[in-house]
Amino acid sequence: MKLLEGKVALITGAARGIGKAVAMKFAQEGANIAFTDLVIDENGKATEAEIAALGVKVKGYASNAANFEETEKVVNQVKEDFGSIDILVNNAGITKDGLMMRMSEAQWDAVINVNLKSAFNFIHACTPIMMRQKSGSIINMASVVGVHGNAGQANYSASKAGMIGLAKSIAQELGSRGIRANAIAPGFIITDMTDKLPEDVKAEWCKKIPLRRGGTPEDVANIATFLASDMSSYVSGQVIQVDGGMNM
Repeated sequence: MKLLEGKVALITGAARGIGKAVAMKFAQEGANIAFTDLVIDENGKATEAEIAALGVKVKGYASNAANFEETEKVVNQVKEDFGSIDILVNNAGITKDGLMMRMSEAQWDAVINVNLKSAFNFIHACTPIMMRQKSGSIINMASVVGVHGNAGQANYSASKAGMIGLAKSIAQELGSRGIRANAIAPGFIITDMTDKLPEDVKAEWCKKIPLRRGGTPEDVANIATFLASDMSSYVSGQVIQVDGGMNM
């Protein structure tokens, strides 16, 4: 039997990148997939088709994850379309890097709203559903910079540290209702965004990693699958770093 057979997973920001890899892996393990992105464009439609080809139910929803009212509506629609929400992956995220003394309020607010407030929005909307089911797995996509910080990324680091604190708090609040919450902290993961970095920058990154390579979205998706499945039924309030040993 597949690890997530018959489960319904809701994944934010999943039209591409790590979110898409998580959706694909969940689908391969039998989960039905609801995913959101700011718009469901050609990338979103292609992701929908790829997941559907795996033989599970899938639907993409256009939604601004940072908007509380939109989130409530989309979660209610997912519940109506799929019947339940067993797994929530808060993956939506952006970067607007800059040194603190040059960072604008708009840069700060945008990153905090998309990266952190969106997780609050979706957890808030999904909690009543999971409480009625007396089960659920919530996974926050954090980052190693949320653990140790990074110069020029104060907004991003703060948002990802917040994702860790949020997961730990929810684990304590909802554990008695059979709901687990954990965080994943990816390190240097090769995506379309990081692949555009100069080769010397990528080489310098890899020197800092004991495994001497960047990770793949699938590396992150494998850990997400573990946390979503019953294999981790006694794991809650934890942060799993997927970083090749970069941040020990």
